[in-house]
Amino acid sequence: MAGGDIVVLGRLADPYGMQGWLRLYSFGDDPLVWREMPVWWVGSEGGPWREHRLKALKAHGEGLVVLLDGIPDRTAAEAMKGLLVGAPRAALPKTEVDEYYWADLVGLEVINTAGERLGKVAGLIETGANAVLRVVDDAGLERLLPFVSAVVQAVEGEAGRIRVEWGSDW
Repeated sequence: MAGGDIVVLGRLADPYGMQGWLRLYSFGDDPLVWREMPVWWVGSEGGPWREHRLKALKAHGEGLVVLLDGIPDRTAAEAMKGLLVGAPRAALPKTEVDEYYWADLVGLEVINTAGERLGKVAGLIETGANAVLRVVDDAGLERLLPFVSAVVQAVEGEAGRIRVEWGSDW
């Protein structure tokens, strides 16, 4: 499947144990609902994506661990470390009001309340407390803006922009 059809949901991290389990770093609020997806797509940004059936997903400590079909042992799990987990957009549930998939925010223009263009969303970072927008301008200057209501005034997806309360000299 082409990478443009996939919405990235998380990343596979270190192997866990000897039987093919991997730690899962989620880019979403409720990754345990991913159990309902019959197929997970695993791949790299811009690379090919492969289907994997989910064998098990469970909370472990403060994180999650996952067991995918075709990953029988720790050696196979080590080869999966760092790969992304995604799903075709058509397989994802519709978002609620003021809820967004990260993939829908990347590439949007960021404009402050003074009408100044701060750049485009290049990515997001999950901090535990909230997500952070990585905004990069044409000169390569990067700004990190918390994705919270005090900063983000409006996400205008159809217009291709996000309006923020953030100074251009901050």
